[in-house]
Amino acid sequence: MAAELVEAKNMVMSFRVSDLQMLLGFVGRSKSGLKHELVTRALQLVQFDCSPEVFKKIKELYETRYAKKSSEASQPQPQQHRSPEALSIHSSYDRGSTVARTSISTPNIDYPALYGKYLNGLGRLPPKVVKPEVRLVKLPFYTTLDELLKPTELVPQNNEKLQESPCIFALTPRQVELIRNSRELQPGVKSVQVVLRICYTDTSSPQEDQYPPNIAVKVNHSYCSVPGYYPSNKPGVEPKRPCRPINLTHLMYLSAATNRITVTWGNYGKSYSVGLYLVRQMTSAELLQRLKTIGIKHPELCKALVKEKLRLDPDSEIATTGVRVSLICPLVKMRLSVPCRAETCAHLQCFDAVFYLQMNEKKPTWMCPVCDKPAPYDQLIIDGLLSKILTECEDADEIEYLVDGSWCPIRAEKERSCSPQCPILVLGSSDVNGLLPTPNGNSENGKATADVVDLTLDSSSSEEEDEEDEEEDDDDDGPQPKRRCSYEKGLVSAC
Repeated sequence: MAAELVEAKNMVMSFRVSDLQMLLGFVGRSKSGLKHELVTRALQLVQFDCSPEVFKKIKELYETRYAKKSSEASQPQPQQHRSPEALSIHSSYDRGSTVARTSISTPNIDYPALYGKYLNGLGRLPPKVVKPEVRLVKLPFYTTLDELLKPTELVPQNNEKLQESPCIFALTPRQVELIRNSRELQPGVKSVQVVLRICYTDTSSPQEDQYPPNIAVKVNHSYCSVPGYYPSNKPGVEPKRPCRPINLTHLMYLSAATNRITVTWGNYGKSYSVGLYLVRQMTSAELLQRLKTIGIKHPELCKALVKEKLRLDPDSEIATTGVRVSLICPLVKMRLSVPCRAETCAHLQCFDAVFYLQMNEKKPTWMCPVCDKPAPYDQLIIDGLLSKILTECEDADEIEYLVDGSWCPIRAEKERSCSPQCPILVLGSSDVNGLLPTPNGNSENGKATADVVDLTLDSSSSEEEDEEDEEEDDDDDGPQPKRRCSYEKGLVSAC
């Protein structure tokens, strides 16, 4: 077996770009890149997955190439068209380049002039255009330790809508130790992980993770769970899928054995690339501690920013004398503990870094809750001035910055409640301690009496009684007293 591996490696080393592309296309791997990249990819294939079919294909390509070369060499060439200079140029050009050979058949060629176009026997060919590589955005909760597989394009092998792309690799002993010795974030989940990231094949800018349709990831003999869709409560809005790195660690062989990863994806016109990385997953508490260490903005710098915000604009007709800032976090409606905002934000209002990091740990959006603009972790700062104000001002929920950079608390005025300063009507016994006689009332034995309206009667009943009294007055000769119950009442001050 070792002899076959050595033989296969030697064959691969002698391949041209076209041969390497045919070999890599045969096993479903990417055929793009420079020649040394293709050679490296093919050698990894031989080292870790040299199946009988692959070895047969390598041997077939090797024999086809050298059989064609030997047949071309056996054909006689016209002697008048061959010269030492031409032979030297032809052979060196053939060895040093992958461009198709051109035969020299014109008898009136200026060979010294032609030879002067070459340097050290190698053709001065146009410089190769280096294709830019696909880059993925940095994720705050993942620190990259090793790049196991550079972003490689998923190449469809046929016209079917559902495609499969295999990938084979092995971990080094050092990488295995890093995984085994890492702490557990939760039962069964290590902090050092092998993750698969997928994005669009776009080299113009760093790409965010983006899954292709109908994605499925198989590691060795088991399928790996892929994040599902978030349900949408809005009508007509499609549910979104959180595209995150896919953790493959729990399904991999943590040994020298090779691991086989198969990505199943839907081929619907868009091009995707996949990459494998050894990462260390961070927690929100670790990111908060890092932010407290390197992300605090000095109070004097924050004060200068306040002055800049409130500086008088000569073109403005309205002079701004101050700006109010709330000490309540807009995320959780609680008092700020670690006031934070993005360096790119134009406002002075802060949000709490603790809750902001916890929120993005569960559902990463990295959007400012104040202005709804991007606020990535690398641009977050802790407001040193507002942190100082929070310790000095504990009895207010809002402050105002003044034009000179100073501040003052804004306290809500408490409403004063008191009873009305007027007498109230009391129903019941008139025997009230400390009661003073009314000016128009009659007093009997030191008690004051007053005529009051019985509030237990409604207006309709009162009108009916008045009508009955009038009828009785008409029938009788003399006036009759009204049917009212007189209670001895008193007026008591409310205060």
